[in-house]
Formats: sequence, structure tokens, C-alpha cells
Amino acid sequence: MSKATSSAPSQRMLRVGEQVRAALTQILQRGEVRDDLIEKTVISISEVRMSPDLKIATAYVTPLGVKDHDGVIAALNRHAKFIRGRLGPQLRQMKYMPEVRFRDDTSFDNYKKIDALLRSPEVVRDLSDDDSQED
Repeated sequence: MSKATSSAPSQRMLRVGEQVRAALTQILQRGEVRDDLIEKTVISISEVRMSPDLKIATAYVTPLGVKDHDGVIAALNRHAKFIRGRLGPQLRQMKYMPEVRFRDDTSFDNYKKIDALLRSPEVVRDLSDDDSQED
């Protein structure tokens, strides 16, 4: 029987991604990464997506209160091998320790754009016209 291919992540990928996200959060909260930029920045990890073979973990992060996200992302990627080594004790059930890649999470920017569009005068006018026609 052939296995159906799907672009949606499997339950295992989702579960392992959440375990990696929790472990990364603990490492950053404890201040184990010795970098001035990382230590003085509050970093939110919104999601970790795992590759199908569970060997690559892409962490989507948002540095809070910092204009230059690229500098923080670059600093995290510079320390990715050290962070990978620190993941070991928390993810000891895994056969292979995943390579960690950090990316800027732009989903909040997308939410802002959608919210701004929904609040624009044209959309508000169209919605209010629909409400008055239903009465």
C-alpha cells in the first residue's frame, strides 16, 4: 500500500516541534547563550517546524522591543551549534539531535496588515451597508 504524500506536518513532526520549542525557550530563559545581544533581548519562539526526517528544526522567533530583528536572528544562528548541544539533555529520546535554524517570525506583521485592512474606511463602509440592508 502506498503512503499518501501530504504537505501537512505529521503528528510526530508537530509533537517533536513543540518539544524543541519548549527546550529552546528554557535555554534562552536561563541565559545559557553568552551573547550580549541575546542576553538583553526578550525572544519569543512562536513555532518550531520540523523537517519530515526530524533532522532540521526551523524556529520562528520574534525579538521583542528591538527594531533590528536581523541582528538578533544572526546572533542566534551564530550560536546554533552551541544551542543544539544544550538541547541534548532535554531531547535525549531522539535518535538524532536536530540542526536548529532561526528565522524571523513575520506572522505578527501579517496580522497587523489584515487588521488595518479590516479597519479601513472602505471595508467599514461596506460592512455597515450590509447591516442596514438586512433590516
